[in-house]
Amino acid sequence: MGKPDLALPLSDLEDYGGRLRSIKTRLNGTKKLFQSYEDDIGDKGVYDALDDFESGWEDGREDISQQLTALAEMSDAVVREFKKLDDQLAKDVSEGVKTEEK
Repeated sequence: MGKPDLALPLSDLEDYGGRLRSIKTRLNGTKKLFQSYEDDIGDKGVYDALDDFESGWEDGREDISQQLTALAEMSDAVVREFKKLDDQLAKDVSEGVKTEEK
């Protein structure tokens, strides 16, 4: 019994980079989100706590943002390279079949 074929769910991976970029955008928008609810929250103490929370992890956010960007770029590169490989393999098979038919 041989090993199973390599299968990579490219359709899932194609969306992965975009999802990571979306997370990064939302992560970087928390301050604006908190500010947009300031009047709705009512108690200034709650807003101040949210602001303190948001400010407290600002330093680490840049690292996370950079890592999300790098992961998204890697995901895009994997999809791009697998598609190129798949296209080349399909071309090779097609040319091989044509050669054998002659």
